[in-house]
Amino acid sequence: MIKLDQISLPIKYTNLDIEQSICKVLKIKKEDIGFFEILKLSIDARKKPNIKYIASLGVNLKNNLENKFAKLKYEKNDKLLKYSQLQSNKKIIVVGFGPSGIFASLALARMGLKPIIIEQGKQVEEREKDVLAFWNSKKLNKYSNVQFGEGGAGTFSDGKLNSNLNNDYCKMVINEFYSFGAPKEITYINKPHIGSDNLKNIVKNIREHIKELGGVFMFSTKLKDIILNNNAVSEIVAQNVEENFTTNIKCDYLVLCVGHSARETFEMLYNKGVEIKQKPFAMGVRIEHRQSDINLSQYGKEHIDGLPNADYKLVSHLPNGRSVFTFCMCPGGQVVASSSNEGEIVTNGMSNFSRDKENANSAVLVNITPDDYKSDNPLAGIYYQAKYEKMAFELGGKNYNAPAESVGSFVYNKKNKPNINFTYKPNITLCKIEKCLPEIVSESLKLGLQDFNKKIKNFAKDENLLIAIESRSSCPLTILRNENFESNVRGLYPVGEGAGYAGGIMSSGQDGIKVAEAIYKNIKDN
Repeated sequence: MIKLDQISLPIKYTNLDIEQSICKVLKIKKEDIGFFEILKLSIDARKKPNIKYIASLGVNLKNNLENKFAKLKYEKNDKLLKYSQLQSNKKIIVVGFGPSGIFASLALARMGLKPIIIEQGKQVEEREKDVLAFWNSKKLNKYSNVQFGEGGAGTFSDGKLNSNLNNDYCKMVINEFYSFGAPKEITYINKPHIGSDNLKNIVKNIREHIKELGGVFMFSTKLKDIILNNNAVSEIVAQNVEENFTTNIKCDYLVLCVGHSARETFEMLYNKGVEIKQKPFAMGVRIEHRQSDINLSQYGKEHIDGLPNADYKLVSHLPNGRSVFTFCMCPGGQVVASSSNEGEIVTNGMSNFSRDKENANSAVLVNITPDDYKSDNPLAGIYYQAKYEKMAFELGGKNYNAPAESVGSFVYNKKNKPNINFTYKPNITLCKIEKCLPEIVSESLKLGLQDFNKKIKNFAKDENLLIAIESRSSCPLTILRNENFESNVRGLYPVGEGAGYAGGIMSSGQDGIKVAEAIYKNIKDN
């Protein structure tokens, strides 16, 4: 196979367009082409509204023609999680089945190590019912919700596979998702996403595969305690949260993939002497605007047939030393209630693979530093989060309605109401949202939104909607680990976003694989 880069394609390209481009670049005939595939695809919108795709193509040529183009030779990386099997009686427990837990468990199962997976939430089919019950009827299940349950928080988001990393682990994560049912597009589009609708089926498929390899799942089961022997994990105490009984399980390796909202677990670990330190995070709001406004700004037209709904990524560095930035932008999506504790409001964004709804939304966040916590306690960041989430609950009416305000009212103190079909469920309460935000966050958001409006027309239009509070974009602590991924407690391996080592599906998945490989090496060497 050879690789061709920077190939221009029309928006509504066909296979014929691709073949003609290959023939033109290589100066060959159509009959010389064996087969081709798209390796990379991105939108070039620099010359609006004359927008095109830029592709990298993998091409197989007939008649030994590839020898003529030896400089373009390309070896495709279809790497999957494959390992030599280990025979071991070591007990490996994975706590949490979000992205890091999924890939740690998948790798361990492929190694022949038969992990036991405990997850305080329900399996995804039942978890979805609990989430809908909260959105529609305000019935919160603190163990099974948007934050907790099979698939993790990413299952009710957009399923973005963005990462600043580009390595074999990235390719493994993407290839595995594709092998379990994700759309082919994720293997080549510039900003891949799976969509919340697809993620549910994919997670289920991975679970069933792990079970076939000998993995054991315990849903509605919470890590209640760890029992140490000479500063090493020897057992865990697992609590069935539905029937409220506990079970002790022997454990040689505890793979901790709990996610950024596992506050009770963080408290337990801290009390056990596990080393934890404070970490910066971010706090702000969700902005909701019409997708047509974003398309018009990004593409030059409200709608161009054949193009996906437009996205954006913005940042503003302010004179006050803070940064304001967008995060988890969901084209054609909805804002979702993401509380995991009673009496707290948390928001997030979600979209399906089609991204075809009326509105776009994004988090607009301000960086928070440990200096803001006003405490040396390693858990001070989670207390800081909880403080403002409770204030948002109070401000919204103590009924899980989210505090909300028009951009015009918040930024310019105008007496206007939002004019947008908001998507947040259960409901919103119009009010002055700065009452549930730190003063520095409100101040910075007002400046940042004005700056963003210069970059994307109508981004901060008066009638657009701000919904509070977005506070769980990352974990405000790090569980310390050494170069072998092990904490100061032997046998305890902190993993992924909840441990402070990842930020999203891709980086969490990679971290899970790397920790599984470290355990594999440890067992093999000993």
